[in-house]
Amino acid sequence: MVRALFVGRFQPFHMGHLKALQHILKENDEVIIIVGSSQLSHEKRNPFTTGERIEMIKRALREAGVEADKYIIIPVPDVEAHSTWVSQVESYTPKFDVVYTNEPLTARLFKEAGYEVRPIPFFKRDVYSATEIRRRILAGEEWSNLVPRSVYEFIKEIRGDERIKDLNKTDKVESRGSGSSGGA
Repeated sequence: MVRALFVGRFQPFHMGHLKALQHILKENDEVIIIVGSSQLSHEKRNPFTTGERIEMIKRALREAGVEADKYIIIPVPDVEAHSTWVSQVESYTPKFDVVYTNEPLTARLFKEAGYEVRPIPFFKRDVYSATEIRRRILAGEEWSNLVPRSVYEFIKEIRGDERIKDLNKTDKVESRGSGSSGGA
């Protein structure tokens, strides 16, 4: 059995992630999905909790007909030193044979640790991007077509779109032009 590893923050899980996992499962028997930066949530770049991200992944894979015995989802927190990150991942996961990533630092770290690293074909990377999805939510633009239906419904259910908007608010007073506040 060949087991692959796939790392992401999934903030949120989108169609590009789903297509990447489908690609990986065509080439491998099983995939370990690492939910990276698992300690982060309720931030502009990381609005969702680990549990919410895991739920998104499970719902999307179920919707896509991926059998539950084909994947393992494991949250892994960040480490301060990049040089120890691979050993941290190894300590959280069962044995894996190959790593799929397009992220240069992740690829370098796993190659240096002796793993085979394979790139993932990009699937509309300019559109299927968590950053783009969060931007569209903030701008009030359409984003439902960028995520699996089950993920869209889940984000609406937990009011994740409202959370993203709230997290991007500021308590700073905006300047409304220059000049004194006194009379003429």
